[in-house]
Amino acid sequence: MTYGNKLREQIAGPRTTPLIGVYDMYSASIASGYYDGMFVSGFGFAASYYGLPDIGFIAWPDMVAFVQRLRGAFPAHHLLVDIDDGYVDPEVACHVVEGLERIGASGVILEDQKRPRRCGHADGKQVLPLEEYLEKLEKVLATRQDLVVVARTDATDEHDILHRAKTLAATDADVILVDGIRSVEWIRRVRDVVGDKPLLFNQIAGGKSPRLSLTELTELGVDVAIYSTPCLFAAHEAMDTALAELRRTDGRLPEVDAARGVGVKASTVLLERNMAHRRAGREGVGA
Repeated sequence: MTYGNKLREQIAGPRTTPLIGVYDMYSASIASGYYDGMFVSGFGFAASYYGLPDIGFIAWPDMVAFVQRLRGAFPAHHLLVDIDDGYVDPEVACHVVEGLERIGASGVILEDQKRPRRCGHADGKQVLPLEEYLEKLEKVLATRQDLVVVARTDATDEHDILHRAKTLAATDADVILVDGIRSVEWIRRVRDVVGDKPLLFNQIAGGKSPRLSLTELTELGVDVAIYSTPCLFAAHEAMDTALAELRRTDGRLPEVDAARGVGVKASTVLLERNMAHRRAGREGVGA
């Protein structure tokens, strides 16, 4: 079974499928121990790789190279990849989709934003004319083989949200995402207009959408939940805390709690586990 069909089968299950946002190989190493699906977050990648906000700086070769490293390290995990607007041009979008599918991505998210783009939970978003986006989406759908394609709208006008969601649900896209959705009532409204098409919900700490459990999302008919930034924001907070403490103690490193602390031993164990995953993946391919 292909990676795309494995994710498609998971999405068709009775509960909401969680995909955890990762931004580098280390965050992915930790996330892989808790969940079997990852979301390659544009917000996190722009922050970690470039040190810049998620407003369109990502170059597609960098994203493809990152996904290739992820697939090599985590041969059994779902990998859903944020490709923004397909890097502007429809032909580039199709080229990227071909490359990602070849290296083992499970799926992609393609949005309808105009440039300069914004994080889906930021103010000031503008969307492409619907027909222009649909032309790009249809080319991507015709290019993919088994890759899951999520059609995403960043519309903010209430009428436009429902119109675009309904229109996207009528295409061959596998899943629909309305990003920055503001309430449970609006999740229900979008769920109604997309019919039987799977629905994705994006949660980001401090974002515009309500904080909901997987059980609550399942009850609302949401099929997939992506968590864009839990690893990134947790790392930010932990590094701030650790460096403030290092400065307070005149550069003296803290004692490592053998049961709970992270030191060289725990970090090495994590990375050695990645090596075992790689070997198991190669053996599985050769079997």
